[in-house]
Amino acid sequence: MLHLPYRHIEPFTSRVLGWLAAASEAARARPHKKWGFMFREADQKRPLPRVAAIGCGHWGKNIARSLSRLGALHAVCDSNASAALKVSSDFGVPARSFGDLLDDPDCDALALASPASLHCEQVRHALKAGKHVFVEKPLALNVSEGCDLARLARKRSRVLMVGHLLRYHPHVLKLIELVRGGQLGQVRRIFARRQSPGRLRTEEDVMWSFAPHDISLILAIMGERPKRVWAEGSAILAPSVLDMATIHMKFANGVAARVHVSWLNPYKEQKLTVVGSRATAIFDDRADWADKLLVYEHDIVFRDGRPWTVKNEPIRFPLEQREPLREECAHFLHSVSTGVSPRTDSAEALAVLSVLDAATRSLDSGRHMAPRGLRAPRARKKHNGHVMHRVEPALVVLD
Repeated sequence: MLHLPYRHIEPFTSRVLGWLAAASEAARARPHKKWGFMFREADQKRPLPRVAAIGCGHWGKNIARSLSRLGALHAVCDSNASAALKVSSDFGVPARSFGDLLDDPDCDALALASPASLHCEQVRHALKAGKHVFVEKPLALNVSEGCDLARLARKRSRVLMVGHLLRYHPHVLKLIELVRGGQLGQVRRIFARRQSPGRLRTEEDVMWSFAPHDISLILAIMGERPKRVWAEGSAILAPSVLDMATIHMKFANGVAARVHVSWLNPYKEQKLTVVGSRATAIFDDRADWADKLLVYEHDIVFRDGRPWTVKNEPIRFPLEQREPLREECAHFLHSVSTGVSPRTDSAEALAVLSVLDAATRSLDSGRHMAPRGLRAPRARKKHNGHVMHRVEPALVVLD
């Protein structure tokens, strides 16, 4: 089992804020013909931020592609010179060193898709250099480092956004809208499975690599952090790295959620199910676009004094097909241009980290754990003439 060190964090008295109404988020996610994400007319008059893509591996080159198509790719960087030159050639931008980009006044922001073990150091250097930062999940490998980065971003008045990709998926946005609008009734249970014969990692275990996506989505659906977290896992290939894990969460209203992750499964599975009192919604990211989100309304009849379930055809949603990564990158550009806090800002990332931290402590102790109280920094200063402000309250804010 991978032991992720964490420093003692002074406990705080925490309270949980509700999320904005579904209409607010839907307005922010409304599509635009050119950009995918809806920019206001005034925003489009501002020059696009110039963003350097750090990391040219499997996912990093996809980020570079999205930024290039949005007209914002400034340069690329990778410790592997041949990988950097390949992506540089593909998108017609220079390959440069990390240090050069930090010193480049024409580079407004960095998009980091480097190994998780490098996230904290690279984000810290970027923020100190005055750059806005988009970083792939997780923000850091422990809560203390994540808190430090959040405070630094606030102090420097920089955008710090974390790549929780599902929060920008059109079908996920629709799912959250359905939950908040009451179409599923009262949420009873949530369970997710994320399995793949994927690339094995040594700097992070499968829990920290795969689970952030589903934890982020579950917290968005529930609008709060769980009260208790416990986990179980197996290290099969190496004694210190989990290859399979299950995270259990219990919320204050009694709702239970479970996330199972594995990178040893022979086939891919990326599915989340929300069971409500009126209907059940299933988000399957491996399905065809029209079938990614299906809602099954419950219909129960009584015959001879016994309840029987009547099978109904699933409800589908004719959503415009838009690439989540492109939407995510456009959202980052919008935040940098306007100063509006991103949907997956440092506060949201810290809430996810606090659940991962509790799961890790549960694995170490064999006990149920409560997520640590966190202080979510509130952006308040200006950058580029814009006031950094939040349009969606953090999951965790201290009195």
